[in-house]
Amino acid sequence: MRRATSKQFGINLIPAATDPDLLEQQLVTCIDLEIPVITLFWDIFPDIVGRLHDAGVVVVCQVGSVKEAEEAQKTGAQILIAQGVEAGGHVRDTVPLWALLPNVVAATDLPVLAAGGLVDGRDLATALRTGAQGVVIGTAFLASPESFAHDYHKQRIVHARPEDTILTDMFHINWPIGAPVRVLRNSATRGEKGDPFGSTQIIGDEEGRPIYLFSTDSPLRSMNGDFEAMALYAGLGVGRIESILPADERVAAIVAEATRLLNGD
Repeated sequence: MRRATSKQFGINLIPAATDPDLLEQQLVTCIDLEIPVITLFWDIFPDIVGRLHDAGVVVVCQVGSVKEAEEAQKTGAQILIAQGVEAGGHVRDTVPLWALLPNVVAATDLPVLAAGGLVDGRDLATALRTGAQGVVIGTAFLASPESFAHDYHKQRIVHARPEDTILTDMFHINWPIGAPVRVLRNSATRGEKGDPFGSTQIIGDEEGRPIYLFSTDSPLRSMNGDFEAMALYAGLGVGRIESILPADERVAAIVAEATRLLNGD
């Protein structure tokens, strides 16, 4: 990334789902390269937040409850992402975004970004009116040419409806047990692949790395295998994603729509 661009960029780290030795390598590398912003998700580790903060890194914590938001602020986080249950991928709690967001904004002194099922300018306008400083969008940008997701996953996103998603903890390999994810329904979620917690079946490969049934791996360009049975992450906003659109075009459309709505047009 440093070689590819002169722009600022951030890194996402998941301490709870990362081998300790690898996590240490990640932290050292990010600090040495003076990465400006690091987002942390899942369990909050005060020592990691403090270490990054002391190294001059802007620490962002994604949270799913007011209690977690308050804890993140106490540990030294400088920005919060309030994630609603509508989000695709791993979901931290069970609170809908529009119920969570105003409470997090009221409970902390930090800038708050909104996340969870957001895809367009109307979502951005609503988030700003509710007190957020911005939004974090995932699923809509998965459906872009720049995304490293496999084309199979992108096409499933484009054709999906909100009711096609399900929140489940069956995709668990590589993550702590009991970590729910929102995915598109498939043969695995319908129970056609057997016991999620008793399988060691390999259903794919990524450059020599086996992809296991019920792992948290989602289809990537670098993979081959049974994509239909993998974790097809998608938020509840999928019904409003109708095409694969370049990221810059989607950003422009989101901003233009939000501007019109906020200006009362």
